Amino acid sequence: MILAFDVGNTNIVMGVIDEEKTYFLTRFATDPGKTQVEYAVLVKNILEIRGIDLTRIDGGIISSVVPPLNNILKEVIELLTGHKALIVGPGLKSGLNIAVGDPAELGADLVVGAVAAIAKYEAPMLIMDLGTATTISAIGGKKEFLGVIIFPGVKISFDALVGRTALLSSISYDEPAHVIGTTTTDSMQSGLIYGNAAMLDGLIDRCEEEMGEVKTIIATGGISSRIVPHCKHDIVFDDDLLIDGLRIIYYKNAKTAKKK
Repeated sequence: MILAFDVGNTNIVMGVIDEEKTYFLTRFATDPGKTQVEYAVLVKNILEIRGIDLTRIDGGIISSVVPPLNNILKEVIELLTGHKALIVGPGLKSGLNIAVGDPAELGADLVVGAVAAIAKYEAPMLIMDLGTATTISAIGGKKEFLGVIIFPGVKISFDALVGRTALLSSISYDEPAHVIGTTTTDSMQSGLIYGNAAMLDGLIDRCEEEMGEVKTIIATGGISSRIVPHCKHDIVFDDDLLIDGLRIIYYKNAKTAKKK
């Protein structure tokens, strides 16, 4: 078994996995202010609650968009398990053909998601990840990474709206009864749910105009389960996409990891 961390700007997804199975997944807040020891205590407690014996863990892998946490979590894995951890980035084999200007600029989360999507679904495809930022990655018919669209995520956009307006307050992410709201809450929920769904639909259409036929559209990320059901396109929801990508990349590099 190995420890896998997908570090986002808002949350960290932690899982215990092996080549065939995911034993459990959990989320906790991303906090660059926490020390190595604080994260080690947190991770150790989670593993104990889940009944995972640390002696059974023989490695780890980290995908991160928060660079200050890379070495901290790497050290946590090594401290708790006595085994080296891999960090997704240049120098690690992913098997992904990246057809963009500077492959080193491509975020680890985008690489990991694309690796899993290519292994699981038919190309050409679009991969939508709705997190702190919303990204749409385009994969060509030869399974090459063509490029990505990045824009502010659902929550960050909504928080900005509430923070910059005197009369609008925070609301739940519930589906409104109608697109045209008759109360302030309904109107905001319509913009939140239907507005973001329509934006995704529009961007999918524009990607298809450039790429031609898209065989598969995948969605993952924290809030995608609230938004994607309201899109008009046929979209596969895959909440385990990034963990599956980490699994593939780790075992592709397993021999190297054991030598370290």
